Amino acid sequence: MQGYGPLLIEGFKVTVMVGVLSMALAMVIGMFGAWAKLSASPAMRWAAGVYTTVVRGVPELVTMLLVYYGVPTLIQDIAGAFGYDIRVDFNSFLAGVATIGFIYGAFSTEVFRGAYLAVPRGQIEAARACGMSRTLAVRRILLPQMWRFALPGLGNVWMVLMKATALVSVIELEELMRAAETGAQATRLPFNFYLAAACLYLVLTAASMALLHRLEVWANRGIQHGT
Repeated sequence: MQGYGPLLIEGFKVTVMVGVLSMALAMVIGMFGAWAKLSASPAMRWAAGVYTTVVRGVPELVTMLLVYYGVPTLIQDIAGAFGYDIRVDFNSFLAGVATIGFIYGAFSTEVFRGAYLAVPRGQIEAARACGMSRTLAVRRILLPQMWRFALPGLGNVWMVLMKATALVSVIELEELMRAAETGAQATRLPFNFYLAAACLYLVLTAASMALLHRLEVWANRGIQHGT
C-alpha cells in the first residue's frame, strides 16, 4: 500500500459510521412511512406513496448530487431573490448520512408495512379482549412479531445500503472509496487499492451476514416451524 494502508483503514471506519447511522435513520423513517401508508387518512397514504415511489424511482447518485450541490444553490438563489447574500455549505458527512437514510427509508417503509400486515389481526384483537391497552398490545404483541417478519427484509436493505455508501465519495467525504481513489492516484496502483477496498467491503458483508443470522435466530426463538 506504499504508506496508504492507514488511510484505507480510516476510510473503512468512516464507511461503517455512515452505514450504521444511515440505517438507523432509514429505520426511523421507515416506521413513520409504514404508519402513514397504513393510516386511515387518504392524505397520509398519498404522501407516503409519493415518497416511496419518487425516491425509489430516482437513482441514488442523482439524489446525492441534488442534495449536496443542488439544495445549497437553491437556498442561496431564494435568499438572493429577497436581497440576502449568503453562502450555504453542507457538511459532507451529515449530507451523506441524511441522503442515504432518506433514500433507504423508502425501502424500509415497505419492509415495515409488509411486516405489520403479516402479524395476524386476531392476536391484537385477543390482546384487547384480555384488557390490554392499545399501547401495551402494540409493545407486547405487535412489535416483537413485526421485528421477526421485518428482519430479513431489513437485512437486505442494510446490505444494499452498505454498498451505496460508496456514493458519498462524490461529495468529497473521505470514506473507503475516496481513500482508495486517493491512494490509487498517488501511487498509480489502481488494482491494488481497489482490490483492497473490495476486500474490506467483503469483510463488512461477512460480518453483517453473521450478525443478521444471529438476530434472526434471536427473533425466532420459541417459534415452532412445521416439518
